[in-house]
Amino acid sequence: MNSIPATAATTLDVTWPDLALVAMLVLVAIGLSRWQRLGLERGFFVGALRAVVQLVAVGYVLVYLFQATRWWLVLLALAVMLVAATSTATRRRRGQTTGAGERRALWGIGGTAMLVSSGLTLAYVTQVVLHVRPWYDPRYLIPLFGMIVGNAMNGAALAAERMASEMESRRGEVEAYLALGATPARAAAEPVRRALVAALIPSVNGLMTVGLVQLPGMMTGQILAGQSPLLAVRYQVVVAFMLAGATAMTAVMVVLWYRRTFFTAAAQLAARVPV
Repeated sequence: MNSIPATAATTLDVTWPDLALVAMLVLVAIGLSRWQRLGLERGFFVGALRAVVQLVAVGYVLVYLFQATRWWLVLLALAVMLVAATSTATRRRRGQTTGAGERRALWGIGGTAMLVSSGLTLAYVTQVVLHVRPWYDPRYLIPLFGMIVGNAMNGAALAAERMASEMESRRGEVEAYLALGATPARAAAEPVRRALVAALIPSVNGLMTVGLVQLPGMMTGQILAGQSPLLAVRYQVVVAFMLAGATAMTAVMVVLWYRRTFFTAAAQLAARVPV
């Protein structure tokens, strides 16, 4: 990617008093929740505190990683992010799964799918598209991996949830296909299709509206930092395409792997369908 000279702009500083002022917007949300009796006041308050603490902690960690620039520390940070994303995606299904065995299976399926899809996408974007040198430069790997694995996590959670829902609601249809001699893959073809559509619709909508309805965070951040809008646009195109590809790969791997858990070794529908 050829660089474009940055525009002569000064980045406005954000001080701690400024953050205290912007916290008033959270108080507005809390007030509206109380007014309408939504019961979300505690969630807004705790969420705001957690956001500040987590972001400040991450900021100090990133400062250290950027200064250390050691490949194993960067990979360790990526591994922590992957584990956190896998746990979050699995936790979304915890209240709907049938037991610890189901959760372990989903953890392995989601974690492996996100590792493969996010790892391949990150390697392709940083080494083939952006030509990052050294290859472990944390300024690129950590932010890009965070965006990739975050979207892959959402895709994995949506795919697993919809797949389980479709298999339960279409149980009779699936059994009929099996009774007629269809393979498990054929019997579950419609649930698989519907699960993938549900998981990928957000990615499609994101591609449709990026730039027109919303200015994404990375693009906005670069513009606020004084970069040329054209350079920010080109980076955002890279981000939009990499997120779509990673989410699609994750969703397909999760659904096709998860599908196998609904059938026995004898190609029969399992007696207890996860719901």
